[in-house]
Parts: sequence; C-alpha cells; structure tokens
Amino acid sequence: MGSSTPARDGAQRPDGTNYETVLSEDEWRERLSPEEYRVLREAGTEPAYQGEFTNEKRAGSYSCRACGAELFTSETKFDSHCGWPSFYEPLAKDSVVYLEDKSMGSARTEVRCATCGGHLGHVFEGEGFGTPTDQRYCINSISVNFESP
Repeated sequence: MGSSTPARDGAQRPDGTNYETVLSEDEWRERLSPEEYRVLREAGTEPAYQGEFTNEKRAGSYSCRACGAELFTSETKFDSHCGWPSFYEPLAKDSVVYLEDKSMGSARTEVRCATCGGHLGHVFEGEGFGTPTDQRYCINSISVNFESP
C-alpha cells in the first residue's frame, strides 16, 4: 500500500473539495466487513480471479459498496482476462476521481468513488483491447455491488 489511502486522505477529493459521504473510520469499520474495509478504505486489492463479479455477464449496474453511488454499467464491462471486473468507462465522468499511485514502484492511476472516496481499483490505457476508450478500469468486485433489472 502506498502512503495515500482513503482512510489517510479523509474527507477531501484530490481537487480539495469534500466528498459527499463522509464518515469516521470507526463508522466505516461498522458499515463494512473487514475485507471490504481493507480494500475500500486501505486501498487493498482482492486476489485475482476470486471476485464475485469477475465473470458476471448479466445486464445491470454496479454501485459503490460503501455508499451506493452508481459507478459502472454492464454495457461497458468487457472480458479482459486480467482477474478482475473490467470496464472501459465509468457511468458518468464525475462518478469517479483519479489519483496518481506510485505504491508498486511505477506510476499507476488509482480510481476512487467520487461520492465517498472508496478505493475501487486502477485504470490503464493503451493496452490494445479494442474498446471505444482504449482504457481498462480494473475494479475490485468487493468494492462494488451489482444490481440486475
């Protein structure tokens, strides 16, 4: 883990504005399971190919497990074979925020929920998947809930 985590960064987005949903870390611990807290608040990662939505194919939407904000839809989900659910764009451009992450020795772009700051995963560009955006939002299943119509 890098020095920047939702638990350490508190109530502010990278641009200095406050998140809409702000709870104390004790309140987050009450709301989330220990594993959800580790990923969403401490910027952890669930094991590859273990998440419940990695192979999800049904139509529906994905929302933040911490606060319920809608983040992604099945229409932008694709099979990247990376071990985590992959999307080529968020539901709305302002539904996520981005932070530079240097915790693994190289620069990556972390993706967080724009409503509560929960860690969702990372976004990668230029991998050649042939998606409309040439991006892969690699999202932890444990960071989201799925709802099928």
